[in-house]
Amino acid sequence: MALVPAAPRPRVVMSPDGLPLATYDFGDPDAPAVVAVHGFASSAVLNWHASGWTRELVRAGHRVVAFDQRAHGASAKPHEPSAYSMELLVADVVAVIDTYLLDDVAYLGYSLGARVGWHVAEQLPDRVSRAVLGGIPDADPMRRVRVDQARAYIEDGTPAEDRVTAGYLTMAANVAGNDLRALVAMVEGMRDSVEPTPANAPTQPLLMAAGSDDGIRDSAVRLAAAAPHASFTEIPGRNHFNAPTSRHFREAAIAFLGPGR
Repeated sequence: MALVPAAPRPRVVMSPDGLPLATYDFGDPDAPAVVAVHGFASSAVLNWHASGWTRELVRAGHRVVAFDQRAHGASAKPHEPSAYSMELLVADVVAVIDTYLLDDVAYLGYSLGARVGWHVAEQLPDRVSRAVLGGIPDADPMRRVRVDQARAYIEDGTPAEDRVTAGYLTMAANVAGNDLRALVAMVEGMRDSVEPTPANAPTQPLLMAAGSDDGIRDSAVRLAAAAPHASFTEIPGRNHFNAPTSRHFREAAIAFLGPGR
């Protein structure tokens, strides 16, 4: 018997530039909504549903609207770097919020999803009431990926000599259904995207979190200090990749989001 029930069938939302995005709706449609956005090379189901987040949030009285970011899960996976920028990823979130007719939402993001959430919250202060941002760095770690080596590996299997590049390729390849060409195109396309800074910090209440063993922990602490209404919680004994499965993280986030219905 499965501990986590099967995810609902995805519903398609069209992005502003015409890409189909797979979305998933959990819980009472009249409950306070949490928009959940996953990390790089993951998916809505893997990041939020299989790890128990949707179950616990629904039990706490929330509705969860999650979606697969472009290049991920069941959403479109274009191979052109021009299809990827922070502006486009933020616009995808806004399209999901608009299509579901949500006026007042909380935001839940991890890693890439947290970076996107920083800018969504900053740009939508009247629609995003608060945000949980886990594993968020103050710079794009994907800029360290050697795109030339990643493409060589995809094309003819040439091993990536760069350790960071090899690590990203291994991580991405270990998730069933991932399209490495699309993910490398995303890495390349987002090279010049805007980063989280004190100048663009959201003013809503924020809960920032990172694993105690995560290399970006200190940058997450700096970002929390830069935002006017942010707090930081450390996820004990976790690194960047296993922090989303932490019960400590889930409980801290649910307490921060407050009671649903």
